[in-house]
Amino acid sequence: MWENCMLSQWVTQIWEEVSGYDEKMNAIRTYQVCNVRKSNQNNWLRTDFIDRNGSIRVYVEIKFSVRDCSSLPNVLGSCKETFNLYYYEADSSSPWGTDTSWIKDSFVRVDTIAPDQSFKGIDMKGTQLKINKELRSFGPLTKRGFFLGFQDYGSCMSLIAVRVFYRKCLATVDNFATFPETMAGAEMTSLVVAHGACVENAEEKDMPIKLYCTGDGEWLVPIGSCMCRAGYAPEGGDVACTACPQGTFKPSPGDDQCQPCPLNSRTMGKAANSCKCRNGYYRGHQDPLNMPCTSPPSAPQDLIPGVNKTSLTLEWRPPRDTGGRDDILYNVICRRCSDTRRLSCDRCMQPVEFVPRLLGLTETQVFISGLRAHTPYTFEIQAVNGVSSLSKYPPQFIAVNITTNQAAPSQVSIIHHVSSTMNSIKLSWPQPEQPNGIILDYEVRYVEKDQAETNSSVINSHTNTVVVRGLKAATIYVFKVRARTEAGLGRFSSNMMFQTLTKEGVSSLREQIPLIAGSAAAGVVFIVVVAVIVIVCTAGNLPNGKTTLCIHHLPGHKIYIDPFTYEDPNEAVREFAKEIDVSGVKIEQVIGAGEFGEVCSGRLKLPGKREMSVAIKTLKAGYTDSIMGQFDHPNVIHLEGVVTKSRPVMIITEYMENGSLDSFLRQNDGQFTVIQLVGMLRGIAAGMKYLADMSYVHRDLAARNILVNSNLVCKVSDFGLSRFLEEDTSDPTYTSAMGGKIPIRWTAPEAIQYRKFTTASDVWSYGIVMWEVMSYGERPYWDMSNQDVINAIEQDYRLPAPMDCPAALHQLMLDSWQKERAERPKFGQIVNTLDKLIRTPASLKTVACVTPGISQPLLDRTLPDVTSFATVDEWLDAIKMGRYKENFANAGFSSFDVVSRMTAEDILRIGVTLAGHQKKILNSIQTMRVQMNQIQTVQV
Repeated sequence: MWENCMLSQWVTQIWEEVSGYDEKMNAIRTYQVCNVRKSNQNNWLRTDFIDRNGSIRVYVEIKFSVRDCSSLPNVLGSCKETFNLYYYEADSSSPWGTDTSWIKDSFVRVDTIAPDQSFKGIDMKGTQLKINKELRSFGPLTKRGFFLGFQDYGSCMSLIAVRVFYRKCLATVDNFATFPETMAGAEMTSLVVAHGACVENAEEKDMPIKLYCTGDGEWLVPIGSCMCRAGYAPEGGDVACTACPQGTFKPSPGDDQCQPCPLNSRTMGKAANSCKCRNGYYRGHQDPLNMPCTSPPSAPQDLIPGVNKTSLTLEWRPPRDTGGRDDILYNVICRRCSDTRRLSCDRCMQPVEFVPRLLGLTETQVFISGLRAHTPYTFEIQAVNGVSSLSKYPPQFIAVNITTNQAAPSQVSIIHHVSSTMNSIKLSWPQPEQPNGIILDYEVRYVEKDQAETNSSVINSHTNTVVVRGLKAATIYVFKVRARTEAGLGRFSSNMMFQTLTKEGVSSLREQIPLIAGSAAAGVVFIVVVAVIVIVCTAGNLPNGKTTLCIHHLPGHKIYIDPFTYEDPNEAVREFAKEIDVSGVKIEQVIGAGEFGEVCSGRLKLPGKREMSVAIKTLKAGYTDSIMGQFDHPNVIHLEGVVTKSRPVMIITEYMENGSLDSFLRQNDGQFTVIQLVGMLRGIAAGMKYLADMSYVHRDLAARNILVNSNLVCKVSDFGLSRFLEEDTSDPTYTSAMGGKIPIRWTAPEAIQYRKFTTASDVWSYGIVMWEVMSYGERPYWDMSNQDVINAIEQDYRLPAPMDCPAALHQLMLDSWQKERAERPKFGQIVNTLDKLIRTPASLKTVACVTPGISQPLLDRTLPDVTSFATVDEWLDAIKMGRYKENFANAGFSSFDVVSRMTAEDILRIGVTLAGHQKKILNSIQTMRVQMNQIQTVQV
């Protein structure tokens, strides 16, 4: 701000500088003018140059006195009682030089100023002045400085004092931020923003902090704020942040004060944001920093075993010292020993089972089954908590030695169909995994399908094969087998269904005797072996006259011929498929539809043969399908013939009662044994091996393109339809890639990127089919977009093992998903691997590990997070058990806290009778307990 101004004058009519007195009779120097007796007055007075010092708006405070015109005698009518205030902006102190003729016109008028009161003269007591004070402002200013001008045009007045100033907001500290001195704005209502800087050891809290300076030079309330950094606390209100003293800490930024280190921890200096645990104590990964450091627990107490033949119950008490934590879990270590001295013991393997589980037990008991009879075992019970993994010492444990008793043999894993006639079926089966003694014989029980169990018949066999005679022709029978030792009978195998032959079936087998027809000189040899026609082109031409398709192969190998190499694809239809008279086809109902046409069920009556159930595919104009006519394999859909001489064109195939594999699995979720599922996979792999041996690439292998008959036989179907779907935009399963439509979720990376379809890309698709089967028809990659799937695979993410999936099967899936196609197994190797697994069921009892809470990024959604569901109904829907909502609600299991304490008996009691569903719900409840325990630990 400025002091009172120095005044100069222009000589027009003189302002006089005289001495006088103010209202308090203090001596003062003033400028006055009083030429009221002369007309046309124009008296100017101006200040020296005033530098604006960065101000935008200037305030002028004027003290003055004015003589009342009526008190002046003998004056003309030109007397005034007002004067004018002007200003002029300039960049120098002498902007006019010596020429001042135009100066007055360059000034800008601020206002005409009138007094509030005037004086009338001098009495006997002295001068009676009436001092007036007026405040005016002007702006915005843009040049370096300005001059003030005062114009008198006929008054009698004194200019006593002029004070020129500007307003500003002074530098300040607020909300842990400093704000610089800030000039007020150009208008009284202007707000000038000032950005703050956090004080030392502070940081911005949420948004950039700022203050607004008003036109009066006052700060408004700040917007945003700073806060003291971790390790620093407020001091002196909100103006400074100081370091936490040694022995205290502050874990996060904010206005909190420093707090003492938790128990069993310390700091090494000042400004600590955490306290380090002392030796032997730890802080868990999820523990808050203000939680005391804790230690691993001591060993459990008072381990009590209860042996019942080959089963065992272990109970114990919690450890005496919990380490200061309440997240105690227990692990069971089982070792099987070679003798009672226990000099050589190995980890227990399948089929030993632990209920509720082997690791991460929350209860102080476990039930163990599947042990060998008369075998010594050692069991250790470890106690662990949230910091056990951080300790360099192994968990403390309590151990017990037991020896099992005599027991009946374990369950027969599977029954194999060897052969059938019209009146007999020959069966075989492997010895139980745990015979638990010498097997005396096997009991085979069988009954016609749909007949009551009470009508079943029994045969005993001293070997693991049997021929069941006296059966009805063309009839399905249900079989089951169990073994017997001196300890008694074991459990029955799962029910398996097999069918005797019809008369036509026997005749067909008789016709399938190896024969050679034709002539070597003709150059074409036809070999028929067990209903598989083998064509070897050794010389000459194919039937269509094209020699370029004639390829030399080893005897017994058949090559697939692409019908689209024919100039007329309909010629290929006639070449490879049998024409059927449309009069023998009876369509009964539509069971499906697609872009190619409709799929119907119906009946087919061929001359001289019994009427049979068939599937009928009606094709739209332009679609042909002669591919199946070249295939003859038990696991490839069989083509009965085609109708091409009438419209619509029809393809007649064998009827598959259970429809597509994906829908069939979803409808029967959890109802098959692992061996049955592996059997399905083995059939699909065998069919694909056959196609691969014929040099045929499927390109669209998926569970939706596998059909299932009443005997659970899976057959590969839908050949070549991907060729048509490349131009189809109606099916969301197929997405455009590199100019065509392909099923992204089932397709190998090189086929997506480069359209390189080979048998190796079919192997990749087969791995996805394995995953679909083991997850009972779950959608691969769940709800991820196709682009997310492509990105995930590029980053080497792979689908995790489905729930209860054997580790050996998941490893086979991962082998099929090798990025380098040359490293993927061949279909022949896959068939051999599955055969070995079927022959050794014990290898399927090791379940792939899926740890709750630790999952592969993006992909592992096999374990729903209980915290993401609002109700028990939502959780049941997520695990596909929504059909039991009313069962849970009626039994009072309506909250997660109650559900998490359910046992296997509770699940059976409320009406869940299917073993697969019981296991699925129980596994999910176990996961729920772990997740809820983790939540409680974090809250503590």
